[in-house]
Amino acid sequence: MINVLATEILKARRSRVPWITALAFTVAAAVGGLFMFILQDQDRARSLGLIGTKAALVGRDADWPTYLGFLAQTTAVGGMLVFGMVSVWLFGREFSQNTVKDLLALPSARTTIVLAKFVVAGAWCLALTVQLVVFGLVIGMVLGLPGWSADLVMSSVATIAVTAVMTVLLTTPVALASSAGRGYLPGVGVLMAAIFSAQVVAALGYGQYFPWSVPALFSGLAGPDAGSPGWLGVALVVLVGAAGVVATALWWRNADQDR
Repeated sequence: MINVLATEILKARRSRVPWITALAFTVAAAVGGLFMFILQDQDRARSLGLIGTKAALVGRDADWPTYLGFLAQTTAVGGMLVFGMVSVWLFGREFSQNTVKDLLALPSARTTIVLAKFVVAGAWCLALTVQLVVFGLVIGMVLGLPGWSADLVMSSVATIAVTAVMTVLLTTPVALASSAGRGYLPGVGVLMAAIFSAQVVAALGYGQYFPWSVPALFSGLAGPDAGSPGWLGVALVVLVGAAGVVATALWWRNADQDR
């Protein structure tokens, strides 16, 4: 397992993909900071050309609860896209770059290879989440946002962490699609379908029963009136994550690698 993990880490370290994903989360934190900067003084923002003269942003306050809530929502929606692409790359690249036979030539079980990929994916995505939180805290302090409290930060960070873990679990079917489809495109297709379906189902009011809608509901993206997904929603997310891992491992173990 250690050797396989080392191999996966080496491939990620030599790729530009980790830097691209890190840039995406850096931009996300910066965009949230920009919104807070605009909300602090809209007249100043207009004078700087950040918003049009007729623009009026209402219903939001430039404070820590709003900003930390934005980071949690970013983790749910943006995280599904970025985390999903991590799984697409880790699993689909072996087929798109014709390296799968070289990988299977290693003296390691196929299921061990799959588990190593999932471990790297999970660590990678959680590292991105830590980066988002750290950058967010720094940006909020630079802006001097009001409403800071240790309890607020701890609860918000916990919400972001749980949202990130659930989002990572929901990307395991993407790994299966990239493997069974032998490339990037099937995984990307399943990922886009999941994101689109999550928005539709949540809008219809059944998000708590659809796993891919649960992280957004948990993060508060649907607003305070939407309520929490509850234990049923969380259980469905865990079930999907576990099923994705098991199904991917079984496919790699039993599939004929004839290309």
